[in-house]
Amino acid sequence: MKRRLTSWIAAACLALPLTGTAAKAEDPFMVGFIYPTPVADVGWAKQLDLGREAIEEAYGDRVTTRVVENIPEGPDAGRVMNQLVADGADFVMLGSFGYMNDGLRLAQRSPDVDFIHASGFRQAENFGTFTARGYEGFYLTGLAAGMVTESNTIGIVAAFAIPEVIAEVNAVTLAARKENPDVNIRIVWVNTWFDPAREQEAARALISQGADVIFSLHQDTPSVVNVAQSEGVYVVNTGSDMSAHGPDAVLGSVVTDWTDYFVEAVGASLEGTFTGHDERGGLASGMVSVAAWNDVLTEEQMARINEVEAALISGEAHVFAGPLNDQRGTERVAEGEVLPDPEIFGMDWLVEGLTGSLPQ
Repeated sequence: MKRRLTSWIAAACLALPLTGTAAKAEDPFMVGFIYPTPVADVGWAKQLDLGREAIEEAYGDRVTTRVVENIPEGPDAGRVMNQLVADGADFVMLGSFGYMNDGLRLAQRSPDVDFIHASGFRQAENFGTFTARGYEGFYLTGLAAGMVTESNTIGIVAAFAIPEVIAEVNAVTLAARKENPDVNIRIVWVNTWFDPAREQEAARALISQGADVIFSLHQDTPSVVNVAQSEGVYVVNTGSDMSAHGPDAVLGSVVTDWTDYFVEAVGASLEGTFTGHDERGGLASGMVSVAAWNDVLTEEQMARINEVEAALISGEAHVFAGPLNDQRGTERVAEGEVLPDPEIFGMDWLVEGLTGSLPQ
């Protein structure tokens, strides 16, 4: 059922119909997917594609899905999403933060088409957004990193400084320093979702500075995991369980699962009840989990991690509970308070104890 188009095929097809000439009303409900990177065995695009597979399994012949992968943010993405709608898409999943503005404009021009957009912050009646509370998973793995580091230096290879990623960086820092106040957190922003060579270079630079635990935040390949495995350090990665690529190195994998949300959103669109809203799931909903905990963690350490996880799920604890200061020492959250969602998902500042800054 799936028709996959690589970016060069998509570009070639922009001037040509991608489907037959049958009337849209006679076709199955078409769900289009645009991914910023290629679909591989692990990574961001893979997790999105598992959501697509769940849609097909749930609705069978009622739907057909189409994928266009490896589409960079910018004009190409705008052209591809316009082409999908022109070819009869009833529902479109936009899989990257930078697709937001073009997608929203297209939604406003196409009121009969429903859209969901990854990591964005703008909604409309037919344009919803979805974001995982990945910071919860990274808080747990930050605790683990603080437990196992021997050099007291932890490195973070981070993609883009968007609020979602900044929140994850801050969660790692808060947790690691809570477990080990002497730890030093260093960060390198690579400003790309997909550049394995640059990601590996950043990981090696952090290791050369003494990091013995590396966080790979939103690298869509096991590039950083491979470096950690070869250099004999621990690594925490984003998106998928990447332990097969680093069986000794992976300390834990923060996994996102979009399947339930995608099935629910498409079902609402099929029934005509879709309303654009901001979907945010975390440990409690199963949208976020941690897989492949490394055996280096003792039973006592895992019991501590599991206790914190249970408290986060129940709401007894919160990652961004006060007192909480930023890098300059300015209080951001007072004792007894927690950072509200709008500020978490709009985060543009770093917490105390982190070496590095946000890109200008």
